[in-house]
Amino acid sequence: MMKLYWKKAAALMLALSMVAAMAACGSNDASSSSSSSQSSQSSSAVESTPESSTGESSSQESSSEGESAPAGETSELAQKYADAITAARDDEMNEVMPIQTTLDAEKDAYLIEMLGFGPDDVEAAAISVSMINVKAYGVAVVKPAEGHEDVVKAGLEGFVEYQKKSFEQYLADQYEVAKAARVETLEDGTMILVMCEDQDTVYGGIVSALNG
Repeated sequence: MMKLYWKKAAALMLALSMVAAMAACGSNDASSSSSSSQSSQSSSAVESTPESSTGESSSQESSSEGESAPAGETSELAQKYADAITAARDDEMNEVMPIQTTLDAEKDAYLIEMLGFGPDDVEAAAISVSMINVKAYGVAVVKPAEGHEDVVKAGLEGFVEYQKKSFEQYLADQYEVAKAARVETLEDGTMILVMCEDQDTVYGGIVSALNG
């Protein structure tokens, strides 16, 4: 009887030990899984940090680059030239004949073709010309880029010759205006074209404004 009792007690203790062992094992697995998950999340956070930092750096660089002055912006010298032309003309001409202070290779292709020089040939320029063949008109103050003086001078003189030929058999009064046009070079290398009525007065007004 006692022998049977101890067998049952031993079996019960063995069963309890197995249950306890299984519970402990399950707890360790859960702890291990939780630790592994936290480690994975931490690793992901560390790995993502450099990318975030790089993105912010790129954004800052892009912002810095965007602050640079846009191409084709009117320079101080070009504005001075424009002001000189404005001062030398009356209000009516200033209203109907706008002054251009930049040259764009694509947008101003027709004007560049008329003048015979482009943006790479000038340091600064203020130009006001008639874009249609009903009036011989052109007033320009140009500072050629270094080494491009001959190109700019030839362009201004070529523009005058073109206007003369255009009006020679077309409008006699405009032909006379073109024929009396002036292309002059100042001591500092600035070139002035004046092709309009009363050209000497306009030319004198431009020079006076530039020296004032």
